[in-house]
Amino acid sequence: MKVILIMAMTLDGKIAKHSMEPVDWTGTADKKKFVEITKNAGAVIMGSSTFKTIGQVLKGRRNIVMTKEPSFYSNQFAGSDNLEFTDKSPTQILKSLKDDGFESVALIGGSKINSLFAAQNLIDEIYITLVPKIFGQGLCLLSGELDINLELVEMEKIDNNSILLRYSLIKP
Repeated sequence: MKVILIMAMTLDGKIAKHSMEPVDWTGTADKKKFVEITKNAGAVIMGSSTFKTIGQVLKGRRNIVMTKEPSFYSNQFAGSDNLEFTDKSPTQILKSLKDDGFESVALIGGSKINSLFAAQNLIDEIYITLVPKIFGQGLCLLSGELDINLELVEMEKIDNNSILLRYSLIKP
């Protein structure tokens, strides 16, 4: 199972000003790349705050929302297609997706969820869109103590101001 972390980030390394900020600052080209990569993966994993900021089920993909209270959300969104709320561990989620025939999944945030997967060495690739903004403070891509080595695979200018960087994680 290939796990792809996909995020937009400011030049000062922030993925958002705060946990409930909508990602409306990244630009059209980034949004197109996000849709392309996540639809190609077929499934997305996110935290409940990220789901709230998106405000809807991402169509054409299985949406898995990690939360400590899955029954609270499941009742609220009963009958929604391609939407699952879970308190399973990252490895349990990946096993379930693999059992369902998925070969890859996109990890779409936030910082806590990204860090859960990174701490268990479960991320294979990272796609970062560098957006020409500076927040000064806010949420980082990952949190906690980590020591991850990366190899640059590809760099693509996606519009006049933004660059998509693709990294492969060098596994120990």
